[in-house]
Formats: sequence, structure tokens, C-alpha cells
Amino acid sequence: MYSKIAVGNVKKSFKDYAIYFLTLTLAVCIFYSFNSIESQSAIIEMQKSGKQYTNMLIDILGYVSVFVSVILGSLILYANNFLIKKRKKELGIYMTLGMGKSKISRILVTETILVGVISLVSGLLIGIVVSQGLSVLTSKLFEVGMSEYSFIISTAAMGKTIFYFGIMFLLVIVFNTFVISKYKIIDLLIAGRKNEDIKFKNPIVYLIGFLLCVVSLTVAYKLILEVGLDVSNSKFLISIILGIIGTILFFFSLAGFILFITKRNKKIYFKDLNIFIVKQLNSKVNTNFLSMSIICLMLFFTIGILSTGISFKSSLEAGLEQATPFDASARNIVFGDEKAISILESLNNIGFKFDNNEKYTEYAIYKSEQTPLDMFGNGLSEKSKSELRKLRYNVDIVKLSEYNDILNIQNKKNVILRDDEALLLGNIGKVEPILKEFLNKNNSVKLGEKELVIKNKELITDNLSTDTFTSVFPTLVVNDKLVNDYNATEYVLNINYSDNNKEQSEEKYYKLFEDFRDGKINLENIGFVNGYTKIDIYNQNKGLTTTILFVGIYLGLVFLITSMAVLSLQQLSEASDSIDRYKAIKKIGASEDMIKKTIFTQTLVYFSLPILLALVHSIVGIKVANDFISMFNEANIVTSSIITSLILVLIYGGYFVATYSGYKNIVKNNI
Repeated sequence: MYSKIAVGNVKKSFKDYAIYFLTLTLAVCIFYSFNSIESQSAIIEMQKSGKQYTNMLIDILGYVSVFVSVILGSLILYANNFLIKKRKKELGIYMTLGMGKSKISRILVTETILVGVISLVSGLLIGIVVSQGLSVLTSKLFEVGMSEYSFIISTAAMGKTIFYFGIMFLLVIVFNTFVISKYKIIDLLIAGRKNEDIKFKNPIVYLIGFLLCVVSLTVAYKLILEVGLDVSNSKFLISIILGIIGTILFFFSLAGFILFITKRNKKIYFKDLNIFIVKQLNSKVNTNFLSMSIICLMLFFTIGILSTGISFKSSLEAGLEQATPFDASARNIVFGDEKAISILESLNNIGFKFDNNEKYTEYAIYKSEQTPLDMFGNGLSEKSKSELRKLRYNVDIVKLSEYNDILNIQNKKNVILRDDEALLLGNIGKVEPILKEFLNKNNSVKLGEKELVIKNKELITDNLSTDTFTSVFPTLVVNDKLVNDYNATEYVLNINYSDNNKEQSEEKYYKLFEDFRDGKINLENIGFVNGYTKIDIYNQNKGLTTTILFVGIYLGLVFLITSMAVLSLQQLSEASDSIDRYKAIKKIGASEDMIKKTIFTQTLVYFSLPILLALVHSIVGIKVANDFISMFNEANIVTSSIITSLILVLIYGGYFVATYSGYKNIVKNNI
């Protein structure tokens, strides 16, 4: 008998609470899809080719999945709590008919198991299909071809999904049993008649709350814009804390103060069914301001992660070609007051030999005694000067002869400079446009006491070595004799392979640089040489950017679905609690269209407020992230923002329409 009751309840719940089951199915689908990545064809192909960064992606997604399971587990408990509250009257009738609490708990346990099995099966089936598309996306992002496509079902991911969600539903069973043990019959039977109304305090309380909200958010925005993503700075943590406090105060003060004002404005309050709408908003305001604050923060993270994840990947990859002009490059690392050592001498001391078909050249970097602001500040805007003040290093100097050697191994024409001429180079993030601004207003610089005419009218932005990003700080190329008074602070070696020997050379230099990093070479009188090949940099870049993007999409989708589910369940629970009220306004003459309008207005308010504040947060957050990304390369935030907006409109809009439709159907079927 109890099983039949449980099955009947699940069928009824499917009809009224389809969003709950849909959310569970999507959660299982997403969880399985991202955890099945190690079994996908593209990853298997990359592991076969020896690309180690695939292990990093798999490990990071594993750690993120633990965090995701906590989020989804909290969502399931939260949603289940709403469903239990909605069924209080039903549970009270069971008790009135003589059914003990243990029997009621058995029914709820059976329902939870049925819901869990249905959600797991449907979610896994959809996830298996989605994971195949994710495999294709992975191959595109990593630019790896799949030699042969095969339909793969990951038993490991399936087992992990069942295990994690099994724990979640077990917690639901324990939670339901505990809640039922605390209920009394009278509380259950009159639950539907209780109206959670606001006992308004002095409106000054809400006004003060709103003013504190504005102050908190203003200070938070100012601090984060000042320190950026410097997590070691105490101001960063303070800005996060103030942002959270400001968000909570926003919903608390806005709900209380606006609703209070609305009650006092008779023209608005008594227009149409506005009095009913205000009462409906009042009935849940005590709990909703906290939940809406959490939802707002989750939406903020979703927008920020999706936007900056795509931008970060695009930005780093866009600058790769410019950042890697040579097949391999190496720098000697100097610590403290150590003297810079020639890399060629170091390699000669360990018996390393270059092949005859390899082109190579070494150049030294000398430091002037002037900062970028000292040398290039003349005539610049205050904003540009402010950026230059942040640069705490001095301007680099390179010998003309060594610069020409760099051009030679690239088969480029040499440069000739008079004694009073120089070339200006630079391509680091925000410094590049400042140097271009300087060239538009000036044609000379002072190196010490010597005035030098800048020969190039356009800023030279070519990288002088192969690096992970564009790495030329403000640099002057001058005649060799002008460098005699300066000491070399760093040496850089560039190598280009022969087309006939690329694979062997790549392997040789990759192993050389790896031996230095792994400590296999005695550094006494040699110094530490840090080098990378172009292929290695491309691989590392692909691994880093794709991992960030995968984690961003994973977390973004989970946060978005979670926040939408909470908003939807709140509204659907509100609909069930308010049936008697809708019956009452229908009896006094409210038409079906008027009732639909009240439902639409309530749903729109619930869904609009969190997203509006989240968008304000996101404008500031994306600005900060964009400034950070710009240090590597100019970020195309427009494209990523459009993509994020489309995802947001699709999922957010879909949940809004589904919630409005579900709310309307619950009311329609019960009045």
C-alpha cells in the first residue's frame, strides 16, 4: 500500500514540479559529461601522443567535481525542503487517518528512491549523448584530430555519478526522516492557512540598510578596481566581504523599504490587483532576501566565469604567433646580485653542441638608469603617466649588432643606426599603447645625458625571443659603444631548426631545458638556464587555457542551473501555498487574465532582481579580469560577452517561462 501511495505521489509531483526533476536530470547529465572526459576519444588521442597536460585537466576536473557535488547536494536538500513544506497538509491528513510517523517516513524514502533512480537514469542517458559532443569540442579546443571515432560510455564516470548522487539522496532521506519526527498534526493541518506577513519596523531601518548597502558596494568596487586580482593584498579580501554584505543588505533593504512605500502610496497600492501582489511579496520576504542574495552572487560568478574564461583563452592564444618567433629560446636566471653568465658559455661548459644546420644567436639585455616614466613621460596624458608609475623596472637596452643577429636568423634585413639614433621596442599589455602615444608626440629620448633620435616612426612590437606571451618591456636598441657603461643583467639565446631536422632538434632542446628544470645539471659556475621550445609553449598554452575554459563552463552551468532551480522552486512553492488566496480573489470578481497578470508580475520580480544586481557586479568584475588578461594580450571581451549573454538568455529565459507556466497551471487546476 505504501509503495502505491509513493508511486502516486511521484506521478503527481512530476505533473506539478517538472522543473525539480528536470534540474536533477540536468545536474546528473552535466556531472557525468565532465567526469567522463578521461574516457573521451580526444583525450585518449592526446594521451597517446604524450601530451601530459591532459592529466592536469582530468585532475582539476576531479577536484572541481567534489565542489560541484556539494553545490548540487545543497540544491537537492533545499528543493526537497520546499517540497516537504508544500505537502504539510497532505502529511497532516496521513497522521489524522492514523498513519504513524515511521510509515510516513517510509513513503518519503520510497519517493526519494524513485525520484533518484528516474533522475539518474534519464540524466545518465542524456549525459552519454552530451559527452560525445563534449569529446568533439575537446578535440577542437586542443586542435587534436581523432584517428577513429568511437562511441564511448565511461563506466568510471557512471560509477562516480551514481556514488555522489547516491550520497545526496541518502542525505535527503535522513533529512526527511528528521523533519517528519519533529512535526505535529495541528501544525501540518493549518500550514496552508498561515500567512507569512511582514511586521514593518520603522522605515528608517530599511533606509539605513539601503544606505549601508550603497556604501558597502561602493567601497568594494573601489577596492577591487584598485588592487585588481592581487589575492595577496588584504584589500582584495575586504572587497569580497563588503561585496557579499552589500548584496545581502540590498535585498533586505530593497524588499522592506520598497514594499513599505508601496503600501503608503494609495494610487499604486489599490490599482488593479496590486494590493494582492504586495501581500504575496510580503508573505515570503523574510526568507527570500537571503536566498535571493545567494542567487545573485551565483549568477555573478556564472557571468564572470563564462565571460572571462572564453576571453582568457582567446587572448592568450591570439598572441602566441607573435610571442613565438623562434623554434626555441632560453634565458639565464640571475638571483640577487649574481653576475649574468653567457648562455653559450654555460652550454659549452656542460659539453652541449649545436648542430651545423641549426641557426642560433645570443643577445644581452642591459638596464638603463631610467624608469619608463623618466624616459617616456614627456607629453603623455595623466592616465598614461599613472600606468607608467606602476612599472618598477628600468628601461632595457639592446646592442644594435646583437639585434641585427636576431633579424638575421629570421632572414630579415639589418638595421643601420647613426650614433645619435635608436629604435624603440615594446609589446607588453597596456605599455604598448602608451609607447605608441609617446611616438606620436615625440621623436627623441634621453639615454642618460645623451639625446637620441628615434628612427622608427611606428613602434616595433616583434618579440625578441620565444616566450609564453609577448614579453618585450620598453626597450631601446642603440649602437654598441653606447652600452659600454652598462652591465648585462640577462642573456637570451634564440634557436631556429632546419626543416630537415625539426623533430630531432625539438627533442634535443626539450630534453636540455627539462634537465635544467629537473636539477639534473650541476649549476656551479654555469647558472640556471630556463628555456622553452615553440611547440612546448603551444602545448602548455592549450592545456592551460582549455582547462580554465572547461572549469569555467562546468562551474558556470552548475551555478546557473542551481540558481534558476531555487528561484523556480520558490515560486512554485508560493503557488501551492497561495491557492486559498487565489480562490478568494476569484470569488470577488478577479478575471482569469487579471490572475495571470499577477502571476507574471510576481515571477518577473523574483527573476529580475537577482540578475540586475548580478549584472552590476559583473560589469566591475569583468573590468578587473579584463585588465588582468590585457597584461598578456588585448582581450576581446565583446565576443565572449555576447556568447555568455546568449547562454544566459536561453537558460534564464527558459526557466522563467517554465516557472510562469507551472505557477499558472498549479493555480488554474486548484481554483
